[in-house]
Amino acid sequence: MNRLQQDYRLGGRYLLDRRIASGGMGDVWAAHDDTLDRTVAVKVLRPLTDGEPVFARRFRDEALFTAGLRHPNIAQIYDYGEEDSLAYLVMELVPGEPLSTTVQRDGAQTPEFVRSVMAQAALALGAAHEAGVVHRDVKPGNILVSPDGTVKLTDFGIARAVDGAGHTRTGEVLGTPHYLSPEQAMGEAATGASDLYALGVVAHELLTGRRPFEKLTPVATALAQVNDPPPPLPSHVPPALGALVEQCLAKAPGARPASARELGERLGAIDAASMDSVTTPALQVVGAAAEAEAIAVQAAAEGPSPSLDAPGAAARPAPVHTPLPRRPAGAHRPASATPIVRRVRGARGPRVHWGWIPATGALTALVTALAMAALR
Repeated sequence: MNRLQQDYRLGGRYLLDRRIASGGMGDVWAAHDDTLDRTVAVKVLRPLTDGEPVFARRFRDEALFTAGLRHPNIAQIYDYGEEDSLAYLVMELVPGEPLSTTVQRDGAQTPEFVRSVMAQAALALGAAHEAGVVHRDVKPGNILVSPDGTVKLTDFGIARAVDGAGHTRTGEVLGTPHYLSPEQAMGEAATGASDLYALGVVAHELLTGRRPFEKLTPVATALAQVNDPPPPLPSHVPPALGALVEQCLAKAPGARPASARELGERLGAIDAASMDSVTTPALQVVGAAAEAEAIAVQAAAEGPSPSLDAPGAAARPAPVHTPLPRRPAGAHRPASATPIVRRVRGARGPRVHWGWIPATGALTALVTALAMAALR
């Protein structure tokens, strides 16, 4: 690993410039692609000892899963390679910074900024979910914001195809405890609804400047996700936005928005006027999302149907993408809509890797499992 320093050429092609971030699975470098003469980001898997083959397979899966996703709010994967037992990903270098840096430095953000970030991230998750991929690690460190306000969702390193077996052992949960959904904390499989819960936690943190579930230990934090309601949002948060954040934070997956794409369209329907209005319906749905919701309501009235997240379930017609409105080139951006962007610093929170027993017994069994995992 010592050879990975400035001016080292990886794979005979990628000239490393500077380390810009570190994560649970590897370090990210800014580099120059000599072949295509462009600046890229290179994520190099950190050498491990125990369990290295498992994490190497997860790393390759990140390339496979993300390379197949095409969306303006997902950081694009360009290449994957291995050299002298080092695996690396080459991806789009996003000019911006992770939300973790923004909120750590500046504290609470404006509701309009949060709405924009949440809407773009939801549309990115919608594209991933429709492709059969659950992110499973949505957190501020994995959401980048460019100078023009564009959001890029990154780091699908622990993602898993919904219908695939994946590399996770039975009862094992991967993720960050502060953004872990209640069902994951109870040992159940992550679904698209789990990503929406994590996005709700991120939005709550951005609006308040602090994590809604912050306890002294990972065990206590996970139990708070299961049992505790989130703290109330500040009074200045518009009801339309606050209602959607609270819906994402519902403990029961079925009480959250029906899909990430629907959530993105709902957020896109909250325009500047409604952000200041107390009369705008909080759950306004537009376009294809409204049609999809009507289908879901009718299906619920007729009786239970297979879950979209269940293997082999019949797929519901995917709603047509309704993009957020774009301003003409050179148009004036209202002050309330100006994104908060800064230079990249690459700060990322730690990722916790726990082994959990299936939480099908009493609460005592869960606490025991969490305590044992926290000691690892």
